[in-house]
Amino acid sequence: MRVVVAPDGFGGVLTAREAAEAIARGWSRARPSDELVLRPLSDGGEGLLEVVATEHDRRLVVEVAGPLGHPVDAPLLLRADGSAVVEVSRACGLDLVPADRRNPMPATTYGVGQLIDRARQQGATRILVGLGGSATVDGGSGALNGLGFRLRMQDGSGLKVGAADLHRIDRVEQGWVGDYRDVEVRLLADVDAALDEAAPMFGPQKGATPDQVAQLERALAIWADVVERDLVEGRRLRDEPGTGAAGGLGLGLAAGLDARLVPGAPAVAGLVGLEEALDGADMVITGEGRLDETSLRGKVVGHLLQRTGELGLPLYGVVGVVESGAQLGLAGVEEAAQGGPGERTPGEDPAAEVAAAAGRLADGLGSP
Repeated sequence: MRVVVAPDGFGGVLTAREAAEAIARGWSRARPSDELVLRPLSDGGEGLLEVVATEHDRRLVVEVAGPLGHPVDAPLLLRADGSAVVEVSRACGLDLVPADRRNPMPATTYGVGQLIDRARQQGATRILVGLGGSATVDGGSGALNGLGFRLRMQDGSGLKVGAADLHRIDRVEQGWVGDYRDVEVRLLADVDAALDEAAPMFGPQKGATPDQVAQLERALAIWADVVERDLVEGRRLRDEPGTGAAGGLGLGLAAGLDARLVPGAPAVAGLVGLEEALDGADMVITGEGRLDETSLRGKVVGHLLQRTGELGLPLYGVVGVVESGAQLGLAGVEEAAQGGPGERTPGEDPAAEVAAAAGRLADGLGSP
């Protein structure tokens, strides 16, 4: 059989490439005669650069402001075709903040704006920005600041970066923004959430308390009023899918740079040649750290379910854990994590656990 192996990353435990290689090892031990085609994927979140990079591309490491304002070194991918790829999580990612300091109120996307502008300065005429994995819920206000926009309060003073004072925003001015007239910016959204979902859906996982979630909801609504008035001439951008991605960063960049929001998973699939790999395939195996209902909302699993359904191919999954027993229409699922219900965690060797789960899945199909 021709088997396409197309997982996402496993939430900081394994990259998409490592997961694909582990699945392939386990599968090959059980079914050595099968042809395996590896196409690790991303939804635009963590791991995007690794998935799309080729030997012809160049990485440029840029010092930018991290999520808490401290300098971080963030890679920028400059591609041979003149485009550039920015991975938001490398500039303001949740993994850059120690667990005991996670709090979206002071967190900023400022470094994302710096990265995007460096791509423009390097001559990129098309910039792909992978949204996802951020520690922020600032609506992209920090990124606009980093691009050169001036955010003003009613008394004319500048707005402090982060989300804590976002409710005090009065207007957005062009400031010293670079020339983006000949630059296409495309935002790869890892979720289809609109802006009003950014705080309640994703705020808690970034450290927000219930009171802070309520504050963030109010602040983002005020922010949306201002950017829709000052940057997009009254267009109700906040309701569009993806504007809630990365804590509302989708809204800020779409408004400030006239960037186009697109679902990340199919966009990345196109970049890595998934369609060519599916030609003549008999089945597809995907994977991610946690399979749950959100897996259908812009994630790799959701895209593959749609595409394999259109092609009449069975889709199987090797995942860390399955939330609430949901299989979401997959033909079969194997869990890799160890432990009892509610206590399942990666083992000492997650790659070996993923390989073992893939082997069990292959054994379940019978003899090749």
